[in-house]
Amino acid sequence: MSTPTSPASADQLHIRPATAADEAFIRELMPRLVAFGPPAWRDPAQLTATDVAVLLHALHEPTPQRSVVVAEQNGQPVGLLHLTVNTDFYQQQHAHIADLAVTTAAEGRGIGRALLQYAEAWALERGYAWLTLSVFAQNHHARAVYERAGFGQDIIKYVKVLQPSAPG
Repeated sequence: MSTPTSPASADQLHIRPATAADEAFIRELMPRLVAFGPPAWRDPAQLTATDVAVLLHALHEPTPQRSVVVAEQNGQPVGLLHLTVNTDFYQQQHAHIADLAVTTAAEGRGIGRALLQYAEAWALERGYAWLTLSVFAQNHHARAVYERAGFGQDIIKYVKVLQPSAPG
């Protein structure tokens, strides 16, 4: 698979498979996924712990249906992409971006765009017609990035936080 590069630093960006040596980077980067401020009913620490656990599982037990890659610039990790194969409610199998994060220092330098291009190539190589991702409604910055990359809304999920009733 060819490695897409950022237009701003085409000679310096490299996307490679993640390795066990990337564990510290993964743990350090995952809080970025909740930095925007998730909904009040979500626990950011629990979200981060789950993301780390799922990513480390994918890293240490790879399958053809999932891939974790790291974007490096000047030999330093600056972004991460976790790809999976999902089946939606209507039994349509498709490629899915489970996680995409870029370091604060690398934000705005085309790293996310390059990772999205990599994801598209990964999906097409496997014969999938769809590439999906999920993003919290409150994460306006990420939503704008995805919309500029050609993603559009499909199914919108609504949530109602329920309060248990007091014993009668």
